[in-house]
Amino acid sequence: MPAPAAAPGARILAMWNRLHGLPGGRWLFSRMLGRMVPYSGTIGARVLRLEPGHAVLALEDRRKVRNHLASVHAIALANLGELTSGLATLTGLGGGVRGIVTRIDVEYRKKARGPLRAEARVEIPEVVVPMDHEAVAEIFDASGDTVAVIRASWRLSPPR
Repeated sequence: MPAPAAAPGARILAMWNRLHGLPGGRWLFSRMLGRMVPYSGTIGARVLRLEPGHAVLALEDRRKVRNHLASVHAIALANLGELTSGLATLTGLGGGVRGIVTRIDVEYRKKARGPLRAEARVEIPEVVVPMDHEAVAEIFDASGDTVAVIRASWRLSPPR
């Protein structure tokens, strides 16, 4: 029986480790990630920090992600939170483990304006049977106020 292929999170983490310390490496990594995950790439988030169980991303407030109230759109915030929780979770999983979001709950606390920072710290479970795992990401504005809390339920499955 062949060994399980490297998990997507392991490939993403290896790419991060190769690029993030180079001049322009974080920018390049973030663009490559956006090509790998096209829908999440539409918001143009930048990865600032990435390690198993921890991710920090930034999102600039610009017209492309705004709503009619001159603030960052609710779905752009949900997208940012899901991406952040996913990077924190998936980069810690073993080879062959797969994950997919089955539920997202978003608590909007205030209008999101200006530069935003999203952070997720996640306990990485050992996946020996299919299981549900919650990952929480918080989004902060420049003053440090929480603008949204995203709870993503990930369905994790062990290698076949």
